[in-house]
Amino acid sequence: MKTLAKEFDSLVVTKAGAAYSITTGEGWRQVAPGLGQFVKSTYFDLGGLAMDDKTLFFEGATIQEVLLPSASGATAGDGAVVVDIMSVVPITDAEVINYMATANISASPSSTLTFDQTVYGRVRIFNVDLDNVAGGYYITLSDNQTGSLSATASDRIYCYRGVAFGVGNSDGDHAIYPARYLLRASAKEEPEFEYLMRLKRSYELQNEPDRD
Repeated sequence: MKTLAKEFDSLVVTKAGAAYSITTGEGWRQVAPGLGQFVKSTYFDLGGLAMDDKTLFFEGATIQEVLLPSASGATAGDGAVVVDIMSVVPITDAEVINYMATANISASPSSTLTFDQTVYGRVRIFNVDLDNVAGGYYITLSDNQTGSLSATASDRIYCYRGVAFGVGNSDGDHAIYPARYLLRASAKEEPEFEYLMRLKRSYELQNEPDRD
């Protein structure tokens, strides 16, 4: 059994009028100039396991965080959505943001990742209300998780963290604090036929996304 870990740095953005900009956040990128949408990505390299013809079986996945999001000049009604994704296929920044609304639910025509492609997904909505506005921290309004934890023969697990701040948020700094992605997994050898079929399936998932 192995525990795989990847870490994401904090993100601090400044809102002035209708426009957002990155103040600090190594590796973070803005989806479009001025918009309050930001994405950072990395990946777990499983190439060593693939070379040994082993399959990775996931036992669990989770996200560790330091603090709730905060705002320097918080006002009631400030909002943010944070999405965390681990997948067997790469996706675009726009697809990361789109996951906030459609996740991997195939019934949605705009959904891009499938259930099998999503190892782990989490979408949370945060808000500043009258009771906690003085403290400057957002509170959690909803926390929803999706994903299959399906075994894979892929050589990478792609990790994405996306943030979308509200258009009407208060001016000033808004911060998302560091996070760590954890995957608990076992690498095992399968019978040759089963492994080859899983390898074929992994290839199909990466190169021919299923959009039911």
